[in-house]
Amino acid sequence: MADIAATSEGSSNSSKAVVEHQQPTPEFLQRKIYFLVDQLRTYHSELPENLQTRISYDLLTELANCVLNEGIFVIVKALMELQHETERHLIKMRMQVENEYEIEVAEWRSKIKDPEELHHILGLMKIKHTKKLLESDKKIIEILDQKVNDQQSTLQKAGVPGFYVTENPKEIKIQMFLLDFILRLSRLKYEPSK
Repeated sequence: MADIAATSEGSSNSSKAVVEHQQPTPEFLQRKIYFLVDQLRTYHSELPENLQTRISYDLLTELANCVLNEGIFVIVKALMELQHETERHLIKMRMQVENEYEIEVAEWRSKIKDPEELHHILGLMKIKHTKKLLESDKKIIEILDQKVNDQQSTLQKAGVPGFYVTENPKEIKIQMFLLDFILRLSRLKYEPSK
């Protein structure tokens, strides 16, 4: 019975050590924020000057504080994976429209032997295909725009500074750079002794 109590007590101490390890000290957090801000300033300095003026150091500091919660990295990576999957699906959708056209052209070529008639039919098909492709591209753009809005909304709700729903291309470009900054930070390992 004493062995069981000692084992329980031992595992209780190791649980406390794990909990204590998960609760960083204020000094550790402050040093990590400084590290993150320094990294963000480096990334910021790599941007074209017209974009540097649009991203303030206050925003960089807010971003550094936000990514202390590494759950933000998980959210950003999940959104990125979802976007890549959507893009793959949309590429397949567009390729299907292209393939349908090629199949239809091949069928007409095998049916029609008169070159003049074939030329006329292929011309009409080309017009039909171009129209169908434009409709498909329009739908793809609408889906991508909605995906951007969904991502903006998700990041805003997660409390990531600089993110809100907008259709302004300049603001979206800045948000893309902020996402890049977050992804680059997610690949870094903070070493407190350095």
